[in-house]
Amino acid sequence: MFYREAGDFSTTYAQDQQTFPIKFDRYRYYLVLFIAIVVVPFVVNDYWVNSLLLPFLIYAIAAIGLNILVGYCGQVSLGTGGFMAVGAYSCYKFMTGVDIWWGGELLFRLPEFNIFFSVIMGGVMTALVGVLFGLPSLRIKGFYLAVATLAAQFFLVWLFNRVSWFYNYSASGQINAPERDLMGILITGPSTEPWAAYLFCLFFTIVCAVIARNLTRGASGRKWMAIRDMDIAAEIIGVNPLKAKLTAFAVSSFFVGISGALFFSVYLGAVEVGEAFGITKSFLVLFMIIIGGLGSIFGSFAGAAFLVLLPVALKVVGVDWLGWPTDIVAHLQLVIVGGLIVIFLIAEPHGIAQLWRVAKEKLRLWPFPH
Repeated sequence: MFYREAGDFSTTYAQDQQTFPIKFDRYRYYLVLFIAIVVVPFVVNDYWVNSLLLPFLIYAIAAIGLNILVGYCGQVSLGTGGFMAVGAYSCYKFMTGVDIWWGGELLFRLPEFNIFFSVIMGGVMTALVGVLFGLPSLRIKGFYLAVATLAAQFFLVWLFNRVSWFYNYSASGQINAPERDLMGILITGPSTEPWAAYLFCLFFTIVCAVIARNLTRGASGRKWMAIRDMDIAAEIIGVNPLKAKLTAFAVSSFFVGISGALFFSVYLGAVEVGEAFGITKSFLVLFMIIIGGLGSIFGSFAGAAFLVLLPVALKVVGVDWLGWPTDIVAHLQLVIVGGLIVIFLIAEPHGIAQLWRVAKEKLRLWPFPH
């Protein structure tokens, strides 16, 4: 009875095919957007933004990107950290100006982009790299494709470490985000207001979620799911595997690149590729979509929220309340995440998203048992 569908009728195809056809869902979505855009920026402080909100928004974009590739298209990838690094370093180069050298001479120099277009160009460059490393998926799949993307992860980290052009020949080997503003409001740098960084990341998260939702419900999403379920049968009925797989890699890498650009420029401000975008980052995003739910946009948000909130909750309970050592709490976090992955894979392979669907089914009839 809490979750009402009675009286919701569709009289046009547009009404029937909208993202939230049930009025209750639609109003709940508008309420969440209103709180996120209008209320939260006025009540958050620096701690809430940097500890919870920014990591959640950025990891949600990365999880959406990986979910498109793994959950919708069925192509296993362990190179998310490397693709995030491509987005971060591309964003840095476009923020500071790109010098093109040939034979020891400067051919030309691209001007510095503003932060908005730098983030988008980070996503575009990552999409191109993703298509390049997605070519092996045309011949291999499963475990072998996972190994190929893992090789891409190690190669990209090595490349950004070895080629000093990517970090503008800095002696430290790390990249630092310069102060950049958008319409007079600082977005990057130590003087950035928390609400500005939050709204900037929130904009990209909302846009990426809407694009991903519409793509997965359209013709492209149907082709990806056909390839995931049985690629040979999909090819027989007319789905082009080359186009379907490479578009999945491109779209997925675009979202992951945007998350990497935001992770570097807005959240951290300075990164070293081995520390910030190592193999642990790839596994972290993969764990998010496993716990949240494969093949679900909501599952990407749920998994990101869970793995961002878990360390904070464990620190508050374990360190602040119970007085445990921080190293014990850190190891406990790994045990909990590993245990939950095993439990979800055995008991509920579709993750938190499926639990939410079951809860909605129960709320349709509550308080009646059947």
